[in-house]
Amino acid sequence: MSPAKTPAEILDIDGHEVRVTSPDRVVFAEPGLTKLDLVRYYLAVADGALRGAGGRPMVLKRFSKGLDQEPFFQKRVPEKHPAFIDTATLRYASGTSAEETVIRDAAGLAWVVNLGCLDLNPHPVRAGDLDHPDELRVDLDPMPGVDWAQIVDVAFIAREVLEDHGLTGWPKTSGSRGLHILVRIRPDWEYADVRLAAETLAREVENRAPGLATARWWKEERGESVFVDFNQNAKDRTVASAYSIRPLPDARVSTPLTWDEVRDRRPEEFTVLTVPDRFRAIGDPHTGIDDAAGSLDALLALAKELGPAEKPPRGSDGSGRRASTMPLIEVARTKTKPEALDALETWRKRHPDASEQLHPADVLIDGMRGSSSLWYRVRVNLQHIPDAERPAQEALIADYDPWAGRSAST
Repeated sequence: MSPAKTPAEILDIDGHEVRVTSPDRVVFAEPGLTKLDLVRYYLAVADGALRGAGGRPMVLKRFSKGLDQEPFFQKRVPEKHPAFIDTATLRYASGTSAEETVIRDAAGLAWVVNLGCLDLNPHPVRAGDLDHPDELRVDLDPMPGVDWAQIVDVAFIAREVLEDHGLTGWPKTSGSRGLHILVRIRPDWEYADVRLAAETLAREVENRAPGLATARWWKEERGESVFVDFNQNAKDRTVASAYSIRPLPDARVSTPLTWDEVRDRRPEEFTVLTVPDRFRAIGDPHTGIDDAAGSLDALLALAKELGPAEKPPRGSDGSGRRASTMPLIEVARTKTKPEALDALETWRKRHPDASEQLHPADVLIDGMRGSSSLWYRVRVNLQHIPDAERPAQEALIADYDPWAGRSAST
């Protein structure tokens, strides 16, 4: 017989009633944090969290089954939502649309946490103007084998490029291994221009820091470098915003920093347990971000100077698909990341000699967006293995189909 559920906790937040179900359910076992603890965390940093996510349509990333299960992504606002939750209808290039959640106050933060959301994933537009982003997002994504010092070096080069083109960057930890730099811009440009500006920034960072940073979109071509992920500025992309809790065992938080802190602080310092005290002591380092909106004109002028970015070659089989320049083999496609890691270990045991010759960045485990959740693709780049010793492509160790059983209209 299962134990009785803990009664719901009813919170009065600035005159709005928010019901927190199963408040004593432990979400993070390592620090012993409950669902109610997470709500209280967001209330403690509400001003900062709303500066990052308030007034923007967001995708709900719901961990309804706990941290050990993959979340599902919910674009559409739940049908039964309180009056203090706004909505905005986004239209996508595919022709589909979704009425998405917009939060504007602390009660909204508590409400989305109660749905099972840990991090906040807003679009770079305001609900009042869905076609013109007011934020350019620089995601510094380190490849395996890259240390924090290299990430920091690339961050300061990105800051320099931004300043040289009249823009101000606001750094924060990603809450994982990397750094984000947020750039407020005037809402005068459409998504395509913002993405082009971001790609141009990435190319210029690579030009100034060859070997340290890369703008190469294809993962197997990056080596042990920091990828300046410009595609986070595509219309359908969202990133975890400031003060978001990340789904790591220590309840790490994506935390705004001052530039003076970037070199000396580390992502693991900032958790649900430590960030509220920091917030009370120093406030939000990004307080002035909305007053620093700049122009993309200089970056777009640089785009013309640099010319079009190099395009990958196409396959010769008539499919028009991009052909990799690297000797890649695919190992598995799985539903979860633990299954992906298990499949990789199986492959390593089959090919111990080749496995020993791999560099950290040669192992590619990619989270791929399915219809409502992630699935995982495992590949191995054999570039550091002599031709005669390279394992052949084999049948996939696991072959998960994220679209099985779904019709084209699902």
